[in-house]
Amino acid sequence: MKLLFLSFYFQPDLCAGSFRSTALVDALCKKLDPDDTIEIITTMPNRYRSLRNPAKFYEQHNNVTIHRIPMPDHEGGFIDQALAFWEYWKGVWQLIENQHYDLIYATSARLFTAFLGARISNKKGVKLYLDIRDILSDTVRDIIKNPILKYLLLPIIRKIEKYTIQSASHLNLVSAGFKNSFVDYIAKTTFFTNGIDATFLENYFEKSSNNEPKIITYAGNIGEGQGLEKIIPEAAKILKGKFVFNIIGDGSTKQKILRKLADLQIDNVNIIAPVNRVELLKYYQKTDFLFLHLNNYEAFKKVLPSKIFEYGAIEKPILAGVNGYAREFMREHLEDALIFEPSNVESFIEVLENYEPQPILRKEFVAKFSRNAIFSEMTDSILELIPSKKYNWFKLSR
Repeated sequence: MKLLFLSFYFQPDLCAGSFRSTALVDALCKKLDPDDTIEIITTMPNRYRSLRNPAKFYEQHNNVTIHRIPMPDHEGGFIDQALAFWEYWKGVWQLIENQHYDLIYATSARLFTAFLGARISNKKGVKLYLDIRDILSDTVRDIIKNPILKYLLLPIIRKIEKYTIQSASHLNLVSAGFKNSFVDYIAKTTFFTNGIDATFLENYFEKSSNNEPKIITYAGNIGEGQGLEKIIPEAAKILKGKFVFNIIGDGSTKQKILRKLADLQIDNVNIIAPVNRVELLKYYQKTDFLFLHLNNYEAFKKVLPSKIFEYGAIEKPILAGVNGYAREFMREHLEDALIFEPSNVESFIEVLENYEPQPILRKEFVAKFSRNAIFSEMTDSILELIPSKKYNWFKLSR
């Protein structure tokens, strides 16, 4: 069996897509026969311009091959991302042109990685397993402000989405909030979420600190989807002397938040460049509150951020500005989370100032959403698509 694995991000890049894909490959390797192979085609680390971990263009690890396609410098904007993906698209076709595969897996926070998988699947007559982590048409509808550009792009994107989804033999949605977007899809659909990475299960985090002022930490992308510039500068001004914000990451709206901090003369917000996971754990160890925020757009009412699982394993108070399915999920599974209205400074301040310390016990959450447990089932659903291999129940469940 030969599996083609398409993921725009993979280790050692630092982002949710990379962590998810890397962990899934590890889980798949545990269930493969010695003569089975996985060919991964990804990119050289490019998630953050300010932190690009070294990597090789080609690697071979037992039955896993990794090809990394070089990327141009980009700031994470729409045009930059399109140009970067074009390089990926060309590179993938060059590598797979004369190759045979038994199954194709493609993951899509970026629709066009999934679309690429669909094109290869149809050309080679091979089944496709799609892992959908975002819905591009929803995002474009909300984020692009230019009405002419939106009018031109949306019909094209929706047509590509339809073609891509209809090409799949199996569809996995990381958020149950996406299911109504694909109600007419008739193939098998599952809902394997991001889950908790083992890194966060292997570390103990102190639950209280003597910090004065208290520390609120956010780590991740600083982009339009997070809308941090709409909430943190004004909140920090009100909370000066009581709280300090650590924002760890990079992204397309970083300059927006820096300008706003300068305009308001804020000195209790630290903008910290992306760090590796070892350093990130040190920041989490010292923090008092973990911060999560999604821009108040309709598109983000369907998503389930991977950051929820990361924070949920740490047993520290979570401040979450979310709506829609993410809010429903946290109300059900993280009842101690402090949830406020996105982009609403008053709501955030009210939730924070009314907070009363209480025991945080999340063993049940960790047990249910451990990535190892989730991916054990997900790998079964992937391997079931290979009819020529007799993966019996015992093998798939081992």
